[in-house]
Parts: sequence; C-alpha cells; structure tokens
Amino acid sequence: MSEVKIKIKRFDKELPLPEYKSKGAVALDLYARETTEIQPGEVKLIPLNVALEIPKGYFVLLANRSSTFKLGITCVNGIGVGDHDFCGDKDEYMFPALNYTKEKVTIERGTRCCQMLILPVANVDVEEVEKLGNPDRGGFGTTG
Repeated sequence: MSEVKIKIKRFDKELPLPEYKSKGAVALDLYARETTEIQPGEVKLIPLNVALEIPKGYFVLLANRSSTFKLGITCVNGIGVGDHDFCGDKDEYMFPALNYTKEKVTIERGTRCCQMLILPVANVDVEEVEKLGNPDRGGFGTTG
C-alpha cells in the first residue's frame, strides 16, 4: 500500500484530525464540527471540520461509515466526490445527511458520521463508436 501526503486544515482544533480507527481500516473517519438537528425527511449539511489539499491525480470519496445508519441518517447522494481542486481555506467538506426516520435526529458535535478515502484518478479519453463488438449479456440487471 502506498502512502499519499495530504494537507488538512481543521476549523475546530478541539476536534481530532481524521483518523484510521483500526490497523486494517482503508478510510479515515470524519467528525461533525457542530451539533446538527435534522427533521424527518429533511436533508442538512453537516460540516466535517476539514479543508483538504490533495495531490493532483487523486480525489476524495466520502461515504457512510458502516454504522452511520444507527444515527438515523444516510448520505443523500449515496457517496460524495471531492475534486483535487476543492482545496481553498474555506472549502470545508460537508456531509449531506438525510434523516430517513420519522423522528428528529440530532447529530452531536464530534460524532463520527462518515468516512473518506483518498483514491487515484484514471482520466479517460472518450471515443464514440457505433458498435462495441462484444457479445450482449442480456441487458441491465439480467444476472439477478
């Protein structure tokens, strides 16, 4: 596994830096910077206390932690993608949380609500064709 150097600016230095919570963890846990109340069916942005500078050729993938569902929320987009040029001093990462319960949910300051991975980018050269030349599998969803 290769190491990639990133720079992190914390907005609230009383909260911990993002961290791997186990030896085998592949994603860094992120912390809610402020207490956020979310009504049933509502989406609110939870500030994650970090602005990042990552190397060109990489991107940030934000995702639910495996226990995020226990909070009564989920990332409304499924996942979030942070480009390497989202890197200014005020470019704080946010978690767009959907409260899917029938009750108000309160995410307390310091709650680990999501995780981030820093991944390499493979830019592609798009070539349009009329035919791909491969056998069809039967359509989307045909393998069950």
